Amino acid sequence: MQSYQEMSKEELYKVKEGLEKEYAKYKGMGLSLNMARGKPAATQLDLVMPMLDVLNSSSELIAEDGTDCRNYGELKGIPEARKLIADMVGSTPDHVFVYGNSSLNVMYDTVSRSFTHGVMGSTPWCKLDKVKFLCPVPGYDRHFGVTEFFGVEMVNVPMTSEGPDMDMVERLVSSDDSIKGIWCVPKYSNPQGITYSDETVRRMAALKPAAEDFRIYWDNAYVVHHLYEDEQDDLLDIISECEKAGNPDMVYEFCSTSKVSFPGSGIAAIVTSKANLDFIEKQFTMQTIGHDKINQLRHVRYFKNIDGINAHMMKQAAIMRPKFEMVERTLQDELGELGIGSWISPKGGYFICFNTLPGCAKSVVAKAKEAGVVLTPAGAPFPYGKDPEDSVIRIAPSFPTMEELETATRIFVLCVKLASVEKLLAE
Repeated sequence: MQSYQEMSKEELYKVKEGLEKEYAKYKGMGLSLNMARGKPAATQLDLVMPMLDVLNSSSELIAEDGTDCRNYGELKGIPEARKLIADMVGSTPDHVFVYGNSSLNVMYDTVSRSFTHGVMGSTPWCKLDKVKFLCPVPGYDRHFGVTEFFGVEMVNVPMTSEGPDMDMVERLVSSDDSIKGIWCVPKYSNPQGITYSDETVRRMAALKPAAEDFRIYWDNAYVVHHLYEDEQDDLLDIISECEKAGNPDMVYEFCSTSKVSFPGSGIAAIVTSKANLDFIEKQFTMQTIGHDKINQLRHVRYFKNIDGINAHMMKQAAIMRPKFEMVERTLQDELGELGIGSWISPKGGYFICFNTLPGCAKSVVAKAKEAGVVLTPAGAPFPYGKDPEDSVIRIAPSFPTMEELETATRIFVLCVKLASVEKLLAE
């Protein structure tokens, strides 16, 4: 198969004519398909329905430390829930504070608290002239949305195959005391599916920030979301690495069961140092009487331990894996030799990141929408929604049925071809 770049203008016009006919056919089908967000499919949610039968009005609702889960108490979460989260991320229960259902809420709350009350005695960020966050790109759009909402200046840091460009991170963090944080999705990153190398984790833990209130926002969202049982990425425990480096307070790790159990009814947590937890708990005594301990107990009674979670996630992988493999196979078969795109094949997580020719991502997304396929907006994986190369598109294979996904992927590659030909003809 000949690369598009190798074709003459005449050849490209002929290709374009054929692509437009095929595109018109799809436009006339009145499709409504969605590959925009990483929502679990109904089949994934069906797997966890038995959790609803674990507790009922006859159940013993007493935690292992004697706490009555129907009542007040255990602001940090019941001990068995703290242990379950700790085992998920490879830490210990004394580092865990269990919240409600959403890790996004935990992250938002953590940023908000830093603005109103500072970080462990530091000046509240609302009183500072400028607050900056480093943002590995492409990255998670909701992270960037939180910091943009609070008026934080976001600084792009390129992702490499081993994680963020650590030379750049070290240089910026050590020289600018207005840099207060860095967003990280360290395992099966959103959207590329990259897992940070051991060296990257150790360098991150050993940072020497100019700001005493600098924190690593370590969103370990996909820590148990493997696609394969025998081929999984490993990630060092950032909590213990920070302790070894003499920076025990420098990291906030976030985790949840949102895509393990029910996204709307999971449990979430922050994992961090005792000093950080003590500071957080003081404010929580004013903010809440505690989160849903019955739901915490439900999760523990259902999954029992980390082995139960891992077994459940392999059932989810059996649903997710064929979808990922089908998308990757279609990309390879249709685009692999055309020289108009590239992608990474992840071993876990929820997304496939596709890179178009520079200047084509917005066109691909717009064409797909016109043909009935909704994709994540071009630019979303970058702060302020601005991709400087206009080339990154996040594909979310999880939610559609296999049949819907096959159709959506065919339309996607068609739009990539058409946008690429138009780009090359315009040069």
